Amino acid sequence: MYDTLTAPVIDLLSRYDRPGPRYTSYPTAVEFHLGVDEGVYRERLARANAASHDPLSIYVHLPFCEERCSYCGCHVVITKHRDVEARYLEYLEREIDLVAAALPDRRQVSQLHWGGGTPTYRSPGNLARIAGWFRRHFTFTPGAEIGVEVDPRVTTVEQLRVLREAGFNRLSLGVQDFAPEVQQAVNRIQSYELTRDIISAGRELGFSSVNVDLIYGLPYQTVKGFSRTLDQVLTLQPDRVAVYSFAYVPWIRAHMKHLPAEALPGAALKLELLANTIEAFAGAGYCQIGMDHFAKPGDELAKAIDNQSLHRNFMGYTVQSAQDMIAFGVSGIGDVQGAFVQNVKKLSEYYTALDAGRLPVERGYALDADDLIRRRVITQLMCNNHLDIPEIERTFNIGFDKYFAAELAELTATGSPSTDGLVSVTPTAIDVTPAGRMFIRNVCMVFDRYLRARTAESKPVFSRTV
Repeated sequence: MYDTLTAPVIDLLSRYDRPGPRYTSYPTAVEFHLGVDEGVYRERLARANAASHDPLSIYVHLPFCEERCSYCGCHVVITKHRDVEARYLEYLEREIDLVAAALPDRRQVSQLHWGGGTPTYRSPGNLARIAGWFRRHFTFTPGAEIGVEVDPRVTTVEQLRVLREAGFNRLSLGVQDFAPEVQQAVNRIQSYELTRDIISAGRELGFSSVNVDLIYGLPYQTVKGFSRTLDQVLTLQPDRVAVYSFAYVPWIRAHMKHLPAEALPGAALKLELLANTIEAFAGAGYCQIGMDHFAKPGDELAKAIDNQSLHRNFMGYTVQSAQDMIAFGVSGIGDVQGAFVQNVKKLSEYYTALDAGRLPVERGYALDADDLIRRRVITQLMCNNHLDIPEIERTFNIGFDKYFAAELAELTATGSPSTDGLVSVTPTAIDVTPAGRMFIRNVCMVFDRYLRARTAESKPVFSRTV
């Protein structure tokens, strides 16, 4: 690990800190196009219905928030008028009905996640209503992960009780940073005490897992200040922690233009923040999961790392191996039978489509044979820091050395991830080193054929990798 920012480390930063994807999908969402429409989605749902009886994964997007956090990159609708939720839920139920009708023989679910927005923007009665509508159409496997994102600033114990009674067993809370000057800059004032009390209430109600989200790279963050936040988070004893690099993309999210850009940490400071984070959680006994998550040793994610069975989808790292993910709500992205499918982003268009009895699909991407190979390679590296080359060859009937000759040359050339100590490449495996985990996005970028085609573009598309 990098204890100090030595000259070699600074040199690595100068060469590897560049725009690149986070690889929540491959190909990434920038490749989505309008050619994937409702007709394509229905055809893929039919395939999914007939393909197998494996359980599904479901994501539900609940977009409303009372206020906008300045760092947020999610699709949200800001309003204090709570009457909007009733109409949205009516149309969400219509979408659930349509999709369920297209999956008459495949209704088991192993993972359900409500994201946003702020799911707990809704009243306890409406939370129960949504959960009940899903249970009308789907059944859940024993041990299913049923999670919800909650904002401690607007979440009540009664809402948590309703969610727990509806079968939810996992809570995810955003913290980002407890430093007052950082919270002020990003418009999210949330005390340690408020966060502690919501977590305590959730555990008393029987939620089996609590996840806390942090972000490094926010305005006014310092090593000392973020170290204090890490110490405070450790007192909360979360089962899982996600520590994301701030994606500063004002060309995509106009509200980020209001952030004090001069106060954003540079690459060197961000790397130091990440290194201290890894040291803090590792020192407390947590296992590092993928590029930016941590879990207690007994957690399913930590066990999956040990046997290299970790998976990744738009909801993050998971032990659930559901191959098809269905998304509901505005902007939701599903992954069904080799096609990404994204819903419309405007409420008005969402309502219009469902009024017409149509699935509210706007765009997506159908993967070809090469995409499937590269997705497996990138996912294995992102999840398990290891690629079993013979397994790829058997699964896809290719000779790895020949198929990826250019990529292997790039990985092992002078001044490459291999010679820089980020990966180890042998005839049978590619292994990411502990130092390489900090630059895992860069390692995966080597295998991204779409990124190569974009290298000449002057317009920014992705956030920086460090």
